[in-house]
Amino acid sequence: MGEEFGRLFETFERTAFRLETLDVYDIEEEREEIARFLAGADMGPEWADNPWVRSMTDKGKRVSRVHVLRSPLTDYLRYELSAYPGNIKAGEDIGIIDLTEQAVAGLADHDFWLFDDRDVYRMHYTEAGAFVGGELLSPDRLTEYRGYRDRALTAAVPFAAYWERHR
Repeated sequence: MGEEFGRLFETFERTAFRLETLDVYDIEEEREEIARFLAGADMGPEWADNPWVRSMTDKGKRVSRVHVLRSPLTDYLRYELSAYPGNIKAGEDIGIIDLTEQAVAGLADHDFWLFDDRDVYRMHYTEAGAFVGGELLSPDRLTEYRGYRDRALTAAVPFAAYWERHR
């Protein structure tokens, strides 16, 4: 499912929205980078302008996410949020909902991607945060997941405002 899911980022036409809910993601490809970050090392040019995001936004596609989290931030979240300015420079819209600062009802308690407002993939992870796969949900779930997206976007604080207070 990994390669097939990965192709979705090349084939969506207009919009990709992500809701993130985990405090830690165990992504093998990020482990070395996280260690460098935690050691205070230079993160390199891709950190300042994310090429993966730019590969989509340069084609006129809109990429956005809301990350639902709780303070204090885990080491992983400090790493991930420190990378967000490079994603934003590349064109991604990012909002934060910190549940220690505001209660928001009616959000999904799991990660998902919504592509072109018509295909929703529920993301599955192990308890340790390793990606297991994305499950394409049936079209009758679209209204539910559009509602989750809309509530998240309405409640989210723009990343820059959040980061200014929490960096």
